[in-house]
Amino acid sequence: MGKAGKSHDEEAKNGDQENMAAWLVGLNTLKIQPFKLPPLGPHDVRVRMKAVGICGSDVHYLKTLRCADFVVKEPMVIGHECAGIIEEVGREVENLVPGDRVALEPGISCWRCDHCKQGRYNLCPEMKFFATPPVHGSLAHQVVHPADLCFKLPDNVSLEEGAMCEPLSVGVHACCRADIGPETNVLVMGAGPIGLVAMLAARAFGAPRIVIVDVDDNRLSVAKDLGADGVVKVSTNTEDIPEEVERIWKVMGAGVHVTFDCAGFNKTMSTALSATRAGGKVCLVGMGHSEMTVPLTPAAAREVDIIGIFRYKNTWPLCLEFLRSGKIDVKPLITHRFGFSQKEVEDAFETSARGGNAIKVMFNL
Repeated sequence: MGKAGKSHDEEAKNGDQENMAAWLVGLNTLKIQPFKLPPLGPHDVRVRMKAVGICGSDVHYLKTLRCADFVVKEPMVIGHECAGIIEEVGREVENLVPGDRVALEPGISCWRCDHCKQGRYNLCPEMKFFATPPVHGSLAHQVVHPADLCFKLPDNVSLEEGAMCEPLSVGVHACCRADIGPETNVLVMGAGPIGLVAMLAARAFGAPRIVIVDVDDNRLSVAKDLGADGVVKVSTNTEDIPEEVERIWKVMGAGVHVTFDCAGFNKTMSTALSATRAGGKVCLVGMGHSEMTVPLTPAAAREVDIIGIFRYKNTWPLCLEFLRSGKIDVKPLITHRFGFSQKEVEDAFETSARGGNAIKVMFNL
């Protein structure tokens, strides 16, 4: 949908007031304003949003107007973790009808470049991704989106769970990249939302033992409640790494085959490289630091492979099957719910930014 949505006052006067959206209009400033939708293409659907989650990247844009190399230069509709109900379908759409409940995959790739042709469309340089500047997001009453990126929800999967497919997809893609299976003991660095979905995904992929590490007691308690086999509280001091690695090994009780670094800091990556057994893998999921100083040579000498992930590809069907079958339960991750008024939008983002006991903050529209 790209830049098609506009927030100009004249459009509000032209009868477009019904479709409202949460616009990021400046530093720490969100406003609910009219959002003009693009025309419905033959392969598109118009979706009434019902559940939209707040991601850490959304908060980052709000607080800094940038995330990594993406910079907000003009007002932008926020939000990308979403599910809703089909209201209208394009003339060529055959797999969906009005009334269907769907989860939306937020990235539209070009399908022409080498990455797309080879199936790694998440690496497409022309990707148009909800709420990644300059593309508008989905925290709105309605959006227009390609039908092939809207996945019908099983009857026993709620709209909120459908919206959770987006963060869950990060964990599922990480497990695919790292070849997680019944013989893979997994260490997870960071018990935030992405660390927790990585843990849940690893269990669904068959990991027999999972240990999770964090600096916060409350998050470790949540991880334990969600099924972690062991938890280890660590410090932010790099000098503590050798002692903490010993404790990780003791709690794991076996070798660490794969470590997911879901924080992406010097210390977490250094710990991951040190704790992973020879011949194992470290998967960098979090992007806390763009540059790091880590003990790479000792890890290379032990043939520890380092792999990266960026978003996800072809994960929605598997996520929905995990949710349908009960192999993964994301409902406990949703800790706070808000409606869609100016005050509630502001309060919701403040709740998410504050952290504390908030894991996933969800809008019900």
